[in-house]
Amino acid sequence: MTIFSNCGRILRLGALTLAVATAMPLLHGASALATEIRYVVNNAPITSYDIDRRVAFLKLQREGGNLRQKATDQMIEQALKLQEMQRRKVNIPNEMVNQAYARFASGNRMSTSQLNSVLAQSGVTAEHFKEFIRSQIGWGRVMQMRSSSAGKLSEQDVVAKMLEQGGNKPSATEYMLQQVIFVVPSGERSSLLGKRKREAQAMRGRFNGCDSTREFAKGLIDVTVRDLGRVLEPELPGDWKDQIKKTSPGNATGVRETDRGVEFIGVCSTREVSDDRVAQMVFQNEGAGNEATEKASEEYLAELRKNARISQR
Repeated sequence: MTIFSNCGRILRLGALTLAVATAMPLLHGASALATEIRYVVNNAPITSYDIDRRVAFLKLQREGGNLRQKATDQMIEQALKLQEMQRRKVNIPNEMVNQAYARFASGNRMSTSQLNSVLAQSGVTAEHFKEFIRSQIGWGRVMQMRSSSAGKLSEQDVVAKMLEQGGNKPSATEYMLQQVIFVVPSGERSSLLGKRKREAQAMRGRFNGCDSTREFAKGLIDVTVRDLGRVLEPELPGDWKDQIKKTSPGNATGVRETDRGVEFIGVCSTREVSDDRVAQMVFQNEGAGNEATEKASEEYLAELRKNARISQR
């Protein structure tokens, strides 16, 4: 599931401009209404303002049908997703959301300021879209956690899969990784984050392999160097996966803000491997197709909704 699976039609600037032009007259009238709580989902309020923003978002996607009902359902589901993320301790840092937002703007041939303007003029607002992004990324992680705990392919399943492919075992890239964390206490985040980020970028600029990392870290306060060992490509964490795959051995990923502070990952070495464990992981990953994932997501949301306390005001 991609983080923009629900807004796949926002792809062309022309379509965006047309949607904005037709939506604005209606949105000005809606914005004049007082904000009121419409629903409460497990003590989390959903306001008329929230629903209005989602209606505008659906118009921007050129959705049809009863947009207010669709918007209401989506906001209830988003509240359930965010609550499940919190229960499972899934935290999506602002930096990750902002990076996804910037990539979306770039993919639509816009700067972030231009995207800000389009969303503001259409009545969506950047803040509403970013919270949607946060819920989509986080929900993807929740579904990954849920599927990984549901069990793996049996040895017999793996053998059957290999026989289907002529008896050949699949291969995968194995990464030797090292993680460098510049710790930032939560209480000092606003005052220290910028300084720590500059320190991390300076160290990352000097990175030339994993052997010298600890030497570079000497004398730096609250810097943790962790050897992550060998990690197969299907096991790479989703928030680091793209950066790691783009990083050549002996180099490091870009610096990212996380809930721990500021981090980067060094790619010590890579190699292609092919064994029973790789076969099991690759085939398991192939089994999680988009259609199956979407169905599992819908079933999980239905379960959460059934057990939730949802009241209309």
